[in-house]
Amino acid sequence: MKVSLLQLDIVFGNPVANFKQIREVFQQQTFTPGQLVVLPEMLNTGYDLTRLEQIADTDGLETQALFAKLAREQEIFLVAGSIARKSGTQFFNTSYSFAPTGELLGQYDKVHLFGLMKEDQYLAAGAKSLTVAIQQQRVSTVICYDLRFPEWFRRQASGGTDLFVIPAQWPKQRLDAWKKLLQARAIENQAFVVGVNRVGSDPNNQFAGHSLVVDPLGEIILELGEAPEIGTVELDFTQLATVRGEIPVIHDRRPELY
Repeated sequence: MKVSLLQLDIVFGNPVANFKQIREVFQQQTFTPGQLVVLPEMLNTGYDLTRLEQIADTDGLETQALFAKLAREQEIFLVAGSIARKSGTQFFNTSYSFAPTGELLGQYDKVHLFGLMKEDQYLAAGAKSLTVAIQQQRVSTVICYDLRFPEWFRRQASGGTDLFVIPAQWPKQRLDAWKKLLQARAIENQAFVVGVNRVGSDPNNQFAGHSLVVDPLGEIILELGEAPEIGTVELDFTQLATVRGEIPVIHDRRPELY
């Protein structure tokens, strides 16, 4: 599977500018039909949480229309990072996944809300996981702070996840933890992990990028820098059978004890 990581800067509180940037990136870039493209977290608003009533995407309709069109035009699978979504009187951090036909494969609302960036004050938590089929592989989406909860990953890995995709806005001061946790989640779940972090800054945070692709042994096979860029890698899923056959972690679990 070919996977492209779109490491972007995000304009604070400006959905118009952010969607314009994304349209321009797709106009300038030709992807391979059938491949997977992944974007960062909160790509429409950034963490301008105090203005969600004015700037969040109501029911995700604008986001879905844009990314369905982009997926359809280039015939790609697309994990559209995540957005600030308004639903009734609540707001969610929501990720959408699309097929090359533009069909919406599913949505994931971030389950673990990050208090240091005040998500728990403004957003509602999701309660369901999302795993979709992409090129015969099981691909699960989690978002940023979810990375610190190995039990959330293991629950999905127990269902057969082959690849975790992780849109993020991970601050620069915790960059070392970002890299180590991505590697740990890959090793313990014997799965590929793709983490797509933003770059740039907002009024309260500096973001360092360093989007990563990690193989099931925890080896970094792609690492981007600290500027906006696109990185592409080929994943060989035949590696999973070898790794899982040598050390059958999922089979050897003792869930009755924990």
